Amino acid sequence: MAKAIREKVPRKSLGGWKAPKNRVDPVEVLIQSSQGRVPSLVPIRNARMMASPFAFYRGAAAVMAGDLATTASTGVHLQICGDCHLVNFGGFATPERKLVFDINDFDETAIGPWEWDVKRLCASLVVAAQANGFNADDARDIAWAAATAYRERLAGYAEMPLLEAWYDHIDLQDVIDRMQDEEMRKLATKSVRKAVEYTAHTKEFIKLTVAGGSPPRIQDEPPLIYHDNDVHNHVSEEERQQAYDYYRETLLPERRVLLDRFAPVDSAVKVVGVGSVGTYCGIILLVSGNGDPLFLQFKEARQSVIEPFVGLSPYKHHGQRVVAGQRLMQSASDMFLGWTQGPRRQFYVRQLRDAKISPQVEVMRVPNLRRYGRLCAHALARAHARSGDAVLLSAYLGKSDAFADAITSFSVAYAVQNERDHEALVKAVRAGRLEAATLS
Repeated sequence: MAKAIREKVPRKSLGGWKAPKNRVDPVEVLIQSSQGRVPSLVPIRNARMMASPFAFYRGAAAVMAGDLATTASTGVHLQICGDCHLVNFGGFATPERKLVFDINDFDETAIGPWEWDVKRLCASLVVAAQANGFNADDARDIAWAAATAYRERLAGYAEMPLLEAWYDHIDLQDVIDRMQDEEMRKLATKSVRKAVEYTAHTKEFIKLTVAGGSPPRIQDEPPLIYHDNDVHNHVSEEERQQAYDYYRETLLPERRVLLDRFAPVDSAVKVVGVGSVGTYCGIILLVSGNGDPLFLQFKEARQSVIEPFVGLSPYKHHGQRVVAGQRLMQSASDMFLGWTQGPRRQFYVRQLRDAKISPQVEVMRVPNLRRYGRLCAHALARAHARSGDAVLLSAYLGKSDAFADAITSFSVAYAVQNERDHEALVKAVRAGRLEAATLS
């Protein structure tokens, strides 16, 4: 079967990028993707995307999805991340309190072409390399190394017993211990220590609550954290309770027992990320009978940017789509991960932070970014091996450099397209077509 796919869609055909003549205006795509978002937050999203081509890339998953839909595809679909750029990977604690490295954002997850994830990841590495001032040869090499690592790791998973591949995970401490750059190892160790020094909930409790309040109340930090009076005026207490009860029922029974030892005492809007800005996201503060805090984050789940090009999700509820995709692709998922329904909106819910460790891409030098790209590719290959047929994919990829060469040529060409799209956004804001806010 792999041979037939390769004959129909040669690996070389996955390479390169040239915008089609009828390509949709990227600014118009962003305008359309802002429909249904909180109007007052859209200018913040535009401002964050204006900051640099790299920031634009992070928020332009919808633009790239439309572009990828015009490229050659093997026709092999599986559960994909859908927004697979290098900042959507990182470290976090499993329910067993083990630190792992994995994909950590699944807002756009869907069943789609596996190669879209690889292309978005490798192109993001080129864009990040350019943002860090690396030369063209180094940027190309970094993308090529990641594509090669993806092929090599999939080959390894194809040879593993299925259960062994399923249980595989990337130990974050092991990754740090093997870092060759002493400065980066110290920086990573400091990040880990900071993340686990206190429990995430105790740290966030101190940082996010008004001191001395009884009951505790989340501290407003507008425009990024604030209590939305409009919601409290238009969404009744009964509706809020129904949403919470709905969420509770999506958890495993033993986790409901734990959740029931906490009671919600406050909630607030929290603006997050780049692509998510403007969707309705927030945090809920819960407190146990003996005063232990628990912060949950709820994020609005909308249609994946992938779906218009690959068909509708088998899940009618987009919160469930996100949760199902995350549980399938991650080696371990947050124990409070669930979904719920509010008036006119769907959500998924997870812990606000649980020893979350984000990559510090902006301080990486060439060798650091190359190794990090290979690490992301390893995590992606592991996720695809869980959701698809590693033997089929590995057979298609083969043992030569053909696949890595093709993905690299696409990544370099698409990074140029991304720069043009970023310039188009900047011009649109200056012309008054879009509004951008200035964050203090």
